[in-house]
Amino acid sequence: MDGITRLSIVLLAGCLVQACSVAPQPDTRVPGPGARRIVAQRASAVVVTDRDDLSRWMNRKWVVSHTAHDADGGSAAPIAPDGYFLTANHVLARMTGRKVFVIYRDGARLAAQQARVVWRSAGADLALLHIPVRTPYYYRWTPPERWLPVGSLVIHGGMATGFKWECGKLGTPLAPEGSLTGNRKFKIDIPLQPGDSGGPVVDADGALVGINSGVEFLVPMETAFFVDSEANRPNTRMIDSLLRMDRARNSRGNPAVE
Repeated sequence: MDGITRLSIVLLAGCLVQACSVAPQPDTRVPGPGARRIVAQRASAVVVTDRDDLSRWMNRKWVVSHTAHDADGGSAAPIAPDGYFLTANHVLARMTGRKVFVIYRDGARLAAQQARVVWRSAGADLALLHIPVRTPYYYRWTPPERWLPVGSLVIHGGMATGFKWECGKLGTPLAPEGSLTGNRKFKIDIPLQPGDSGGPVVDADGALVGINSGVEFLVPMETAFFVDSEANRPNTRMIDSLLRMDRARNSRGNPAVE
C-alpha cells in the first residue's frame, strides 16, 4: 500500500470518528402557524360511554353540564387517510361493556363515529382505533431515520390544553429507529391535563413525534412540582404492519378502503 493510499485511509477514518462524535443539534425552529393549523385540522377525541350516540352532546357544543355523566375520554391522532387513530391505552381503561367513539373533523364540522379497537398495548400505553370513514387530514410521522435531540421544539394537540400552551422542548432524545422494534418513551416539558392523553406531539413541520401519555410530578411533602410530561413513540414499521393486516382482514366491510 503506497503512502498516498495510507494517508487517504487515515484521513477518512479521522473524519468518520469526528462525525460520529458530533452530537446532533436540536431543531430550534418554533412550531408556527403552519404547524398549529395542521394540529387544528386533525383535532380528535375519544369518548368511552354507555350511550348509543353523542349527537345531543355535540349539538350543544360540548357544554360540560350536558356531558354524558358516565363518559371517560381523551384525545387522539389520525394517522392514515382511512380512519385509523392512535390514542393512549389508559383512555380505554373502562371500555369493557361500553362503547368507544372517535370525534373527528369532517370538513368544517365535528362528527362522531363508534370506533373499533384494533390493537392495545398496556406497556406502551398506546391503542389503535378505526372508524369506517375517510380522514384526509392525518399525521405523517417524523422520518424514522431522523435524530430528535433533547431541546428540539414541539407542541402538542391534546384537547384539554393543546391550544393554550406555547411550544415546549423534548426532554429525552429520540434516536433513529434503526433495528429498534419496540416502543420508545420520551419526555416533553409541557404540563398536560386530563383529556390531553392520547393527543399528538408535533414538531415544527407539523409531523407526528409521538402520543401524549401522562404527567410526572415530584411530590415533596405537601407540594407538587411539575417535572415533565411523558409521551410514547411506537415503532412506525410495526404500526404500518398493523394497518396493512387490519385492512386486509376488513376490506370487504370497510368502505373507507375500497
